[in-house]
Amino acid sequence: MSKPILVVMAAGMGSRYGGLKQIDPVGPSGEIIIDYSIHDAIEAGFEKVVFIIRPEIEDAFREKVGDSLDGRIETAYAFQTLDALPTGMTCPPARQKPWGTGHAVFCAKDLIDAPFAVINADDFYGRAAFSKLYNYLEAAADTDTYDYCMVGYVLNNTLTDHGHVSRGVCRVDAEGRLAGIDERTKIQRFGAEVKYTDDEGATWTAIDPQSIASMNMFGYTPSILDELESRFVAFLEEKGQEPKSEFFIPLVTSDLIAEGKAAVHILPTDAHWLGVTYQEDTPVVQKAILELVAAGAYPECLWGK
Repeated sequence: MSKPILVVMAAGMGSRYGGLKQIDPVGPSGEIIIDYSIHDAIEAGFEKVVFIIRPEIEDAFREKVGDSLDGRIETAYAFQTLDALPTGMTCPPARQKPWGTGHAVFCAKDLIDAPFAVINADDFYGRAAFSKLYNYLEAAADTDTYDYCMVGYVLNNTLTDHGHVSRGVCRVDAEGRLAGIDERTKIQRFGAEVKYTDDEGATWTAIDPQSIASMNMFGYTPSILDELESRFVAFLEEKGQEPKSEFFIPLVTSDLIAEGKAAVHILPTDAHWLGVTYQEDTPVVQKAILELVAAGAYPECLWGK
């Protein structure tokens, strides 16, 4: 069996940050978050990474990220574009941006021929998470159900002190497997409490801060690729004309669980997720990285330049 592949969803980086040149460094030698993810993935055993990007950021992305990886890990690039669609489908005239994470992985399907991990480009997951994911995927094999996995974070370890965030809150079955994901687009700390709102803040509902949260760190066998394609067709037929509709891979995963087609094993971690949702988060991430460097978890210059 081929070794597990790492798939990095990075198509939104340029738009979120106003261009790759504006990405804030978080490491002492100018490293950005994605550098630490790739470093941790290599340490875990991954030997190939597929970056999903937009064509217009390719040159800047290769310069800022890809060139550092020469000789360290095999790299490939997939492009998430409006015309990257299943056979027979066309882009609605009003559509201005791609269809989200499920569409992103669909765009990379021709580059994936082994069990694979999916991560966001701008989330810091921690080395232990990559090791757990790689070890699971090495032995992953579909039987009467698809054999998938997800790294599960403690919700309280994924929040910022600077406002609300969007998180996938997991329902867990009696055997510790994923039963479903409830997408909460606004979760926020209120002192010692954690609450979410579905009505733009008119009401807030308390949620257990020890709940398991999905940070879009999944592991799949290649069977998900056919499921994504067929379900993307159905999605486009039903919602494709809606200008802001999105095709999310966690929702596809939840549907497969509900249909009894997939078992998703939760790989728990007590690591603290790090990411930049608000400008005020940047110094928090920088401080955490410096502490990890001081503790010997990472070299001061990640790529030895």
